[in-house]
Amino acid sequence: MTDVLTLDPRRPDPAGIARAAAILRAGGLVVFPTETVYGLGAHALDPVAIERVFSAKGRPAEDPLIVHVHDVNQIGPLTVDVPPAVAALAARFWPGPLTLVLHRSSAVPTLVTAGLGTVAIRVPAHPIAHALIKAAAVPIAAPSANLFSRPSPTRAEHVLQDLDGRVDLIIDGGPTEVGVESTVLDLTEAVPTILRPGAVTLEMIRGVLPDARMRHAVERHPVEQGAAGHGAAPMKSPGLLAKHYSPRAPLTLYEGSNSGMTARISADAAEALARGQRVGLLVATEDRIALASSAALRIERVGSESEPSTVAANLYNALRVLDADGADLILARSFQDASGIGVAIGDRLRRAAGRIIRVD
Repeated sequence: MTDVLTLDPRRPDPAGIARAAAILRAGGLVVFPTETVYGLGAHALDPVAIERVFSAKGRPAEDPLIVHVHDVNQIGPLTVDVPPAVAALAARFWPGPLTLVLHRSSAVPTLVTAGLGTVAIRVPAHPIAHALIKAAAVPIAAPSANLFSRPSPTRAEHVLQDLDGRVDLIIDGGPTEVGVESTVLDLTEAVPTILRPGAVTLEMIRGVLPDARMRHAVERHPVEQGAAGHGAAPMKSPGLLAKHYSPRAPLTLYEGSNSGMTARISADAAEALARGQRVGLLVATEDRIALASSAALRIERVGSESEPSTVAANLYNALRVLDADGADLILARSFQDASGIGVAIGDRLRRAAGRIIRVD
């Protein structure tokens, strides 16, 4: 069994933080909350500890880790050069949910970076994460604290579902605030490029770097058919696999008009219920679902379409609730905001889906 330490995120107990920091320095694994999702932390410069992270998660070696530091001044030893854009971005967004991809130094183990010459770095804003990294006095590699390809954990109980017995300590700091992983911005190419969207949006980054662009998301995802798995090519950023963040139950994502999505979801759910299947629905607060109440039907309303930050905060928890309820399949509507955090929500849902259906 894994130990669980509950800390107040507003005033993290120094003794608890010191205990967790000592485990990290000794090569152990500590799960801690960040403002985005819970992270599975290990000493980033300890290859043996990093191997334990990949083993605990069942994570493929081509999927790199993000290195967390407590201050922008800590990134120097991890990189071979720090472009001027870093200072401007750090002044605006750090601490916070922005990860920067830079050229790595030889101090960073190649397992952290999928064998590439780049390293992803961020300064988290969560008080527990910030206090822990500072107390550990070493950089902390921390992917999301879940089994590989599962929805990221936004609560400590999600971590226990996946990693109980696989890590040394879980710090329970309550639900995370943002609910989706950090934005990843690549600064190693001629044009700054968002590799993974998150709460720090393209519009916000362009306020600092006007030429920044968005990488096309989920480029390989099939439509109306089964999803692709991961390949062997190393990636600059986590979260780039076509199939990721997935519940155990097969998820079908519907895209199109609100009326078209809810009508098709209702019809497909009714057919599945008639076949004797347990059905989970992931919809907005205002959606009207034309189905009679049934013990085999579970509806998770993640928030209003007009409040994407609420939807993001609730998304992964809803997927895990539907899995825990024993759904045989999950039918989800899309949230198709072309800007802001809505881009990240759409990205995560498309990667979680095994099938995407477009409706009028």
